Amino acid sequence: MTTLSPAARRVLTAGLALAACLTTSPALAAAPEAPVKDGTGAGLDRYYQQRLGWGSCVQGPDDTTGRDLDKAGVQCAGVTVPLDYAAPRGRTITVAVSRLKATDTRHRIGSILLNNGGPGGGAVESPPDIRKAMKGVGARYDIVGFDPRFVGRSTPLDCGWPLGMTWLSAGAGRAGFDRQVALQKSLADKCRAADASVLPHISTRNTARDMDVIRGALGERKISYLGYSYGTYLGTVYTQMFPGRYDRVVLDGAITPGDYRARLLKGTEPENEKALSDWAVWAAERHDTYGLGRTRAEVLATVDRVVAASARGPLTIGAGADAFRIDDSQVPLLLFSGIADDTDPARASFGDTLSALAKAAEGAPTTLSPEFAAALRYALRGEDEPTGAQSAIICGDVAARRDPELYWRDIERNRAAHPLFGPLTNNINPCAFWDRPREEPTQVRRDAPALIVAATGDPRTTYKSSVELHRLLPSSRLVTLEGANRHALFGLYGNTCVDDQVNRYLATGKLPTKDQTCVKQAG
Repeated sequence: MTTLSPAARRVLTAGLALAACLTTSPALAAAPEAPVKDGTGAGLDRYYQQRLGWGSCVQGPDDTTGRDLDKAGVQCAGVTVPLDYAAPRGRTITVAVSRLKATDTRHRIGSILLNNGGPGGGAVESPPDIRKAMKGVGARYDIVGFDPRFVGRSTPLDCGWPLGMTWLSAGAGRAGFDRQVALQKSLADKCRAADASVLPHISTRNTARDMDVIRGALGERKISYLGYSYGTYLGTVYTQMFPGRYDRVVLDGAITPGDYRARLLKGTEPENEKALSDWAVWAAERHDTYGLGRTRAEVLATVDRVVAASARGPLTIGAGADAFRIDDSQVPLLLFSGIADDTDPARASFGDTLSALAKAAEGAPTTLSPEFAAALRYALRGEDEPTGAQSAIICGDVAARRDPELYWRDIERNRAAHPLFGPLTNNINPCAFWDRPREEPTQVRRDAPALIVAATGDPRTTYKSSVELHRLLPSSRLVTLEGANRHALFGLYGNTCVDDQVNRYLATGKLPTKDQTCVKQAG
């Protein structure tokens, strides 16, 4: 199987919002928030006490990721967990883990577990990059990546969808929305037909349970955690389900549980419009390179022309096997996906994308970079990787509204104020047709002394969402990066102030005495 590169996947990662009434599985309804201790005969002993067979990460002759991990000194293993924690003697699945062991064993702090977000993102490949980001303190940790259940190298789920990204726009009118209703229902039906037996067990709460099994299998009394984006929700859930079992917790690009819902993008329209506008200023200064307009207004007018052209008929971008026909349900996704990073390389990549779209809107031929073409093959065709895990997690966490007319009314209410992103963020998705989750969504009822990291212009998990999570966790501290339209910061954005704050906490275990503010660096 060809693996989509992390860089290509990031091109189209849509950072993902109304918890409805949920039905609860009788088998889990009475379970305490924190499960019983290890080794008390609850049927979980064999999982917590399993011995992991650490070895090579290579899974086959074409596994370049595995070879790179081996070269970096990473070892891999599989952790056995129950499919259904209410029936621990039943069917089991495997969660793939990787570990880069501490080299400063004299000052070893413990293990730190990683999640890169998604939901549906893996982290088996991440320990070498995180050790680099952690600088000197990285040598004092066993850095542990894992692919959540039914993701990546773990026991897989493949719904066999004809597309990889379901975050599509309703388009310009009712006919486009009706097509979306039919498409999203067909996706839910197809996933149910692919493997209905596992879908009720794909959820964040079960992933948190898996994390605690990993902790036990590693022989750790407590485990530290670094989560980005959706990984901040997962980390918060873990602190609520397993109090006393975590050490240092970093939540980067944080979302408050109240904003975690089937339509995760709903409410992010102003931040995305601001990010697009700021990018337009950057592009206008480089008109000679991208040809999109010499002022912010002219660049935004080019965006409008592209969207209008795609509403009249599909645009063709690329050529040959990598020719894609995209309409007004898909163009807003491509625009949305290009504005979550305000660094020059990311802005240049988005400039190339919009230039190609602008040429296609005029009927001119276009060429695509291999990386962008690979990302489109997955996002728009569902090629190269299994599909459905992201939706399965979200739909398994929080019940969605079922009536399509409610979505249509939301779209129409938002269209006037947010004509580009409103029909995307308010659109219907497979969760409207999914079976009801087995458990109620996690609520914050316990304080947790986490370090929360957030950018004021984050267009995915908004700054106000991070601030709300900080309010719910009074012992937490908030590190704010001012002036950046960026999602996820530590070790990724190159801000020395943010990186130093996180690494100081990971080294000492002491949160700052008060919230901290960093500023965006020039250049």
